[in-house]
Amino acid sequence: MQWQITQANKSILLRDFLRNEQGFSRRILKSLIYDGGKLLVNGREQNLRYELQIGDVVCVEFPNERKGTHMTPEEIPLDILYEDDSVLVINKQAGVATIPSFHHQTGTIANGVLHHYVKHNIPYTVHVVTRLDRDTSGLLLIAKHRYSHSILSTAQKQGKVKRKYYAIVEGSPTHRKGVIRANIGRKADSIIEREVREDGQHAVTHYQVKNNNLNHALVAVQLETGRTHQIRVHFSFIGHPLAGDDLYGGSKESITRQALHCFELGFEHPQTKEWMTFSVPLAKDMKKILSDEH
Repeated sequence: MQWQITQANKSILLRDFLRNEQGFSRRILKSLIYDGGKLLVNGREQNLRYELQIGDVVCVEFPNERKGTHMTPEEIPLDILYEDDSVLVINKQAGVATIPSFHHQTGTIANGVLHHYVKHNIPYTVHVVTRLDRDTSGLLLIAKHRYSHSILSTAQKQGKVKRKYYAIVEGSPTHRKGVIRANIGRKADSIIEREVREDGQHAVTHYQVKNNNLNHALVAVQLETGRTHQIRVHFSFIGHPLAGDDLYGGSKESITRQALHCFELGFEHPQTKEWMTFSVPLAKDMKKILSDEH
């Protein structure tokens, strides 16, 4: 990663430029110094107290990252929409977990990304920014290294990473456009299942009905908060569970997984600060529900 110094940053210390202008945390700077990374100015190594001048080219070389011992590279099909030195944007297929878990230790997107890194000599591990459930399809954002992950994770907590979803729900909501405000918490007798409950976490879902047929409606959804299973729980709560989502009352007659697809992703690039937006069409199995019943 590199930047050219302009008048705006003349005479400030390299440390202050990286921390205040580029968002490097103390932890990441410490890692650069002690774990094998490099701080270069005009091609020469410098310490953090170097005073920057107009025209200086600052370059950061990150140390190789240790890959978790429980994760192995696997040749998993990846639909990579965008890739640079900082981020990966992937269109995830349904039925594949994002990261390994007790139940799915192999065959995940993360295993596939590691294989991609090994194949192309990319010295990083996997940093997932926007995780999707195993049976949810659509856009997934992965940071290449700890710096971009730190920046994007902070942005996500501040609501600055934007995601829009399509859901196909059973029936059709009474209002074509609406907001669901209902706290969500873990169901008492379940490790996985969530429910609307007064003592749960604040949760807000915005939706708009795009079209409907005899038995289902296509709904565009944007989350104001990001609770586990939020879309699935909220639509079940208002009496319109997602098609295929039998955990929350939906039927598997039309589709064998929850009909949920992340179709749009927007974020500020961690290095260039450019706003980037990606979109993908509705997944084929979800399209089929709408076309079959017309």
